Amino acid sequence: MRSQLARKPEKTYHHGDLRDALIKAALREAERGGAEAISIKALAKQLGVSQPAPYRHFADREALLAAVTAEAFRQLSATFRAAMAKPSEQSKLSRLAQAMLDFGLRRNGIYRLMFASRTVSCAAKGSELHEATRETFALVIEALEVPAVGYLRERQALKIWAALHGVVMLAEQGLFTGEAAHATREDLVQDFVSETKAALAVAIKDARRKKNGA
Repeated sequence: MRSQLARKPEKTYHHGDLRDALIKAALREAERGGAEAISIKALAKQLGVSQPAPYRHFADREALLAAVTAEAFRQLSATFRAAMAKPSEQSKLSRLAQAMLDFGLRRNGIYRLMFASRTVSCAAKGSELHEATRETFALVIEALEVPAVGYLRERQALKIWAALHGVVMLAEQGLFTGEAAHATREDLVQDFVSETKAALAVAIKDARRKKNGA
């Protein structure tokens, strides 16, 4: 009888576990409603901990949002890696581009947390979130499958990332149906991929010619 009374409650967290639990729970809330859906008070209640408990791990809501957004970028990076590693006749860039479109539309609440809030712009250089975004962008560069020539790769990576982001946001808002252009979202994404690869090929050829004094 004494052992039953002394038994720990079901929802107890060891040191560090609560931080992970808060991030996972916040991600679930973001899936439903983006950054606006995340409340530390509501998460504490959901996890069965005291109101002050989350503040042992996060100074405030912004700190929690930064950690959650970093995890979201790591998940996007994992999605990119899986797409690029998959055996396919398509180029790595094509596979990555389609993966971003799918991620953005299928997990739109998370996507809005990542790209439609000011959390990333407020991240300090070298922070967990800053490094997570750099890792994602590095995969976009890798997917181009071209050698480093000045900053050509970085510039083209930014351009196609911006283009893909535009397609996701337009589609999510119901502003891109493809009817006007007689093309699907996937067709448009593939156009961006082809144009990016063609532009890179020309730019790299020109840069090498200038370097060799031709």
